[in-house]
Amino acid sequence: MAQATRIVIEARGLKKQFENVLAVKDLSFHVLEGECFGLLGPNGAGKSTTMRMLNCVSQPNEGDLFVLGLDAKNQTQRIQHQVGVVPQEDGLDPDFSAFDNLYIYARYFGIARREAKKRAQELLRLMNLEDEQDKGVYEMSGGQRRRLTLARGLINEPALIMLDEPTTGLDPQIRHFVWEYLEGLKLKGKTLILTTHYMEEAERLCDRVAIMDKGEILAIGTPREMIETYVGQEVVEFVCRPSEIDYYLSKYRETYEYQVLNNKVRLFIKEGDNPKSIMEGIDSEMITLRRASLEDVFLKLAGYKLSN
Repeated sequence: MAQATRIVIEARGLKKQFENVLAVKDLSFHVLEGECFGLLGPNGAGKSTTMRMLNCVSQPNEGDLFVLGLDAKNQTQRIQHQVGVVPQEDGLDPDFSAFDNLYIYARYFGIARREAKKRAQELLRLMNLEDEQDKGVYEMSGGQRRRLTLARGLINEPALIMLDEPTTGLDPQIRHFVWEYLEGLKLKGKTLILTTHYMEEAERLCDRVAIMDKGEILAIGTPREMIETYVGQEVVEFVCRPSEIDYYLSKYRETYEYQVLNNKVRLFIKEGDNPKSIMEGIDSEMITLRRASLEDVFLKLAGYKLSN
């Protein structure tokens, strides 16, 4: 992560209610210049609502929000002109070609015609879409449309880019292309806000993450800090018959935190424990020892109920 001293986003006590549904409750966090900050959580956690408030599409009912040093309550247009947004849904105009989708969007920002054309062509080149520039939206593959949507979010050369599940539905090859491109943006000092259901994506791209559930932040920190704090170094994972689960839990519950996912048991191994001796006491044809991951943290805090 680039040296970050300036606070790009500061949220204090944000609350958002829709009729009888409290979507976001007392949300407070900050994002530093040059970092990738991840918002993780299950469906309905409040991630998209938070993103809409951050890019000033929706105003909070309570709380204070500052983006790029500007007050989101009364400086909405100034913020939106300096932010790039890559939404969940592509929202591309099917009446226009790939090139025109970028060119016309650039004109919305007041970018001069010659400069808008230059930026559109450059972004098409960077996204490997030069050969598709004259195609209509529905003539392009899903991966091509997603890359075009990413290009559109960069047309105004924003310092802050908000990406709402940018790689959902993409095949692994295109997903890795997007990851590498976003890593390049970080190296250039861009600040990224990312929501994703791919824990591998968050662990690779994010400098810090906030795990949300039911409109609240449950935990916040670097991926490595989160893993070490909430899970440990390694996980012993094994499959057993439902009738055997109580036996194994009675054997290990006093010593290890654990999680049961259907007929699969996960034991979280801290530093100093001997996982091999643990594995010797488990009779299972499907048993693995692996490095703890951000997915384990996610499932522990916001996925399945954890007993300990």
